[in-house]
Amino acid sequence: MNSNSIHREILALSIPSIIANITTPLLGIVDVAIVGNMGSAVYIAAIAIGSTIFNILYWPFAFLRMGSSGMTAQAYGANDNRQCSLVLYRSLAVAMIVGITIIVLQYAISQCAFYFMGATNDTLRFSKQYFSVCIWGAPAMLSSFALSGWFIGMQNSRATMWISIFINLLNITTSVVLVYIFDWGIIGVATGTLVAQWGGFLLGLLIIKQKYRLATVSLTDILHKAELKRFFSINTDIFLRTLCLVAVTMWFTRAGAKQSDVILAVNTLLMQLFMLFSYFMDGFAYAGEAMVGKYIGAKDNLKLKSSINALFQWGLGMALLFTMIYLLGGKSFLSLLSSDSMVINASASYFYWAVAIPLCGFMAFTWDGIFIGATRTRAMLVSMATAMVIFFTIHFALFPLIGNHALWLAFISYLIIRGFVLNIFYCKKPLL
Repeated sequence: MNSNSIHREILALSIPSIIANITTPLLGIVDVAIVGNMGSAVYIAAIAIGSTIFNILYWPFAFLRMGSSGMTAQAYGANDNRQCSLVLYRSLAVAMIVGITIIVLQYAISQCAFYFMGATNDTLRFSKQYFSVCIWGAPAMLSSFALSGWFIGMQNSRATMWISIFINLLNITTSVVLVYIFDWGIIGVATGTLVAQWGGFLLGLLIIKQKYRLATVSLTDILHKAELKRFFSINTDIFLRTLCLVAVTMWFTRAGAKQSDVILAVNTLLMQLFMLFSYFMDGFAYAGEAMVGKYIGAKDNLKLKSSINALFQWGLGMALLFTMIYLLGGKSFLSLLSSDSMVINASASYFYWAVAIPLCGFMAFTWDGIFIGATRTRAMLVSMATAMVIFFTIHFALFPLIGNHALWLAFISYLIIRGFVLNIFYCKKPLL
């Protein structure tokens, strides 16, 4: 395989993933847009709180996507259809069990979550309505994580793209009909989200049925002790890594809120530049998961190294491109997101921290995809935990001296350390 074919393979895998990443946030945006025209700010607040609760609830279970991706890609590279099928069955079984458990525990979850949020009575009432409907989508949401990772491992990122597009179209259609025709209000919005979640999951199963011939396996095969141990070892590392990531993300928001509403707004606005960059870099990271896992499974070290080199070329290229875009048009982009002159003016002091994100963060994104494909999840956990410790150390040490600049310096350092530590792991022990 020459370098051109490797680059074409990277683009074939990454572009659909980028499109899926960009369309995924639309699910929340559509809900906000619909309730925003229902006549009261309380509805928007209710959706915001409800969405935040579900983000926090589902985020730690991202291991269902990342774990299944690397294991599936390796089995695919080894041309082992039976193992590919077993990874899917195990991932879906865990997703369903966790999802059903969440439904069973919904009262306790809602009590803790809404107490923590501390919303007003009106907002709380509508948030609980939204929560009480959407919670029934937990098995579908978590199973969709598993399906997404499995499709990426099977080198089929287009499936995740079409599922994301379908989910958004179904959500828009159902919510609009239920809210504007049947006048269901916040219940209609929540039902639209619920229908879209289950619809996306069922479409994923339909694609598998139409496109793949899964191996026939028994319950004993699925519960094989050694394979289950590996499955849970990989996913436990990713679960703990995700908790570290959540801790940093939540503290970043909390630290801004503790300073002032303006600083919170500034940080939130500037973080949109990070989110936009991450949508693109995650696409290339997913390509890394698929290709690295495939070539490790095939035991093809030459193609593995060529893929890693090409992935870093794309990562650096995207970092330089986004840095230039942000330098030239970043401030104009922020003005589109907010018309508050006080927030826009205050953001100028911290703008160049956000500009530094692409060049400081592309290594972390690229190595993450590579190490997921290699199922070297313990290294990922160590790198994230180390980066988290650095983040909090810098923040607490320097915040009394330089205020919000310390928060941004801590975040930039956190991104750099993630990539640096994984680079050390790679140099010490090659992937194949």
